[in-house]
Amino acid sequence: MGDGKGGVSSQNPVSVICKVLFIFLLLAGVTVLTLWLVYRPYKPHFTVVGAAVYDLNVTSPPFLTTSMQFTIVTRNPNKRVAIIYDKLSAYVSYRNQQITTPVYLPPLFHETKSTVAMSPVLGGGPVPVSVEVVNGLVMDETYGVVGLRVVLVGRLRWKAGAIKTARYGVYVKCDVWVGLKKGFVGQVPLLGSQPCKVDV
Repeated sequence: MGDGKGGVSSQNPVSVICKVLFIFLLLAGVTVLTLWLVYRPYKPHFTVVGAAVYDLNVTSPPFLTTSMQFTIVTRNPNKRVAIIYDKLSAYVSYRNQQITTPVYLPPLFHETKSTVAMSPVLGGGPVPVSVEVVNGLVMDETYGVVGLRVVLVGRLRWKAGAIKTARYGVYVKCDVWVGLKKGFVGQVPLLGSQPCKVDV
């Protein structure tokens, strides 16, 4: 006679949950990989194309007061993915020392395959600097060539349709050489400007 169980073996609930979870993770991984291969977001490109110096003065003990404006062109190389920038700020450094306080830029939505130009004015109040910075500026202004670094820091997200990625930190470093003599005010020539280095 039978034992009344009908020959059906019961499965361990933990085993069933593990199998379902494994299948779900496998499908999710395949989906993410497929989306990445289809959309494959690339980093944005940045270039400094113009510069102006309206103020550059050194006072004791030493402090540096400056007002500069840089025209920065950013290009989104992606065909299917837009870029959203959050909390983007910019400042200028000289000889690896920050010489302007950070200026926060408005949020930026970068459409696919588009180019955007921004011209932030950087500077304002006095910033404490080292003697090396003061002496370097005096020497460089005498020769008429000053090397500066424009830095942008913030966060970005890639957006494809309704899908948005997590926020990633972005650090943009633009090294430029400008023609600047002491006492000159206004638009200055760019003597050298390579594409900016972008770290995400």
